[in-house]
Amino acid sequence: MLISKIEELDARRQGLIKAIADMNAEVISPEQVERISSNLDNWDSVDFEDRRVAANGLIAQIRATSESVQIEWKI
Repeated sequence: MLISKIEELDARRQGLIKAIADMNAEVISPEQVERISSNLDNWDSVDFEDRRVAANGLIAQIRATSESVQIEWKI
């Protein structure tokens, strides 16, 4: 019984550690916000790499099938 409780608490701790790491990974610096904003304002004139940076800063995940496309936004 004690071992199962320890395992349960350890699993919970690991989940919290992962959640904290995920939240920290999603933090965008003010410089990144400025670059993304600038890229969006000038979308027609920015190159592919700048468009990729903007998309990467705004999109968490894209799920596409033959029937639908789902975008998970970071914002």
